[in-house]
Amino acid sequence: MQVVVTGMGMVTPLGVGVDETWRRVVAGHNAIGPIQRFDPTGFDVGFAAEVADPGWPSAFPVAGLPQALQPLAGDLKGRLAAWALAEALLAAGWDVAPGAADPRVGVCVGSEAARPPLSALHERLQDPRPPSAAEVLVHAPEAPTLLAAAMAGAGGPRSTISTACTSSSQAVGEGLLRIRRGEVDAMIVGGADVLVDPIMVTGFSLLGALSTRNDDPASASRPFDVDRDGFVLGEGAGFLVLESAERAARRGATPLALLSGFGCSCNAWRITDSPPDGRGAAQSMAAALLDAGLTAGDIGYVNAHGTSTQQNDASESAGIQRVFEGHRPAVSSTKGLMGHLVAACGAVEAILCALAVRDGIAPVNRNLDRPDPACDLDLVRGEARRGPIRHAMTNAFGFGGSNGTLILSRPGDPA
Repeated sequence: MQVVVTGMGMVTPLGVGVDETWRRVVAGHNAIGPIQRFDPTGFDVGFAAEVADPGWPSAFPVAGLPQALQPLAGDLKGRLAAWALAEALLAAGWDVAPGAADPRVGVCVGSEAARPPLSALHERLQDPRPPSAAEVLVHAPEAPTLLAAAMAGAGGPRSTISTACTSSSQAVGEGLLRIRRGEVDAMIVGGADVLVDPIMVTGFSLLGALSTRNDDPASASRPFDVDRDGFVLGEGAGFLVLESAERAARRGATPLALLSGFGCSCNAWRITDSPPDGRGAAQSMAAALLDAGLTAGDIGYVNAHGTSTQQNDASESAGIQRVFEGHRPAVSSTKGLMGHLVAACGAVEAILCALAVRDGIAPVNRNLDRPDPACDLDLVRGEARRGPIRHAMTNAFGFGGSNGTLILSRPGDPA
C-alpha cells in the first residue's frame, strides 16, 4: 500500500511556514544568534536558534477547539504546534466538522516535556487555587498530540513518542506503519519542541554538547567540519498529513510526496555516544531501504542528522559509508542553518526531503570550510546543489541510542 503526504506545515527558526523556511534553506540563510528570550549573562553559551512567538494561526480559529482543550495552545510550544498543524491541514484540504472524531484518522506526535518559564512556576506556586487539568497537561509531552487530534477531528489511535532527537522521525514512521496495516486511512504526524530556556542551556552545556562560539554564533553549527565543537539549540514544529493513496484519490487530494520507507534501531551502546563504526545508524538506514524496496543507488540525497558534534558526525559518516558502499549521494545537514530542533527535527527534516525531491535541490552544508577527513562523503558545499532527486533519505539519532530513518520519494514512484 502506498502512503502519500498530502499536507505539510512547519515553523522553524528560519521562518513561519513551509514556503518561507524552504526559501531560506535553499538560499543558505542562517537563523542562529544571541539569545533574546532570557538574559544569558553568566552562561557558558549565549546563543541559539530561537523562534519568535507567532501567536495563534488566524486561518484556523481557536474557537474551533473544544473549550477544555484551548489552553493546550496557551504556551509557545502549543502555538508552534498549532501553526504547523493548521498549515498542514489547510494544505491537505482537510475538512473538519465541529466535534468530529473520525475513527479512521489517527495521530502520532514526537514530543518531550515542555519546560514552563521559572517565573510562571513561581506564580503558580503562589496561587492558592488548585491547577486545572489543562494547566497540568499543557506542559506534558502529550499536549501537542491532544491538540492535533482536536484540530484534525481524529478519533482513531493516538500516541506520543518521546525518544529525544528521534521522537518525530519515529512518529512519522509509526503513522506510515498504521496506515499500511489498515488500522486507519490517514495519520496526522509530526513533532514540536521548545528548548531555549535556562534549564536546557545549562543542562546541555554541562554535558559538553553545545558549541561555545559566543564570539561568532552564525558559524557555530558546522556539521562535518573539522573545527566543529558542538550543536546549537533550536526549536520549532513540523507536521505532515499522511493518507493511503486510495483515500487521497477519493478526496481529490494532490500527493506532495510518497513516504516510501521507514527504519529504526537502537545502538544499545551509551547514553550520549554513538558506536564509532556507525552500526546502529547503518542498521536504521538499511532497514528503511528494505522497507521502501529500494537500493542504496536509488537515493539521490541524504539529509543527515549531522549535529556538529565531533562524535555524532563521524559515527553517522561511518554508517552512511557502510550502507552506501560505492554509491555517493549528496549529503547535507540543515542544522547548520537552523540549529538542532531535537524532538521536532525528524518531522521538519522529512518535510525538507519532500521539498528536495519536489524541486530537485539538495540544501547546502553551511559553515563547511574544512571537511573532516573522517567524514568522507559527497558533502554539498558552497551553495545548494540542483539536479533530479527521485528518493531522499533523512536520519535522526537520539540520546540513548535511538535511531530513525525515513525515505521520501516522488509521488507515483514505486515503493
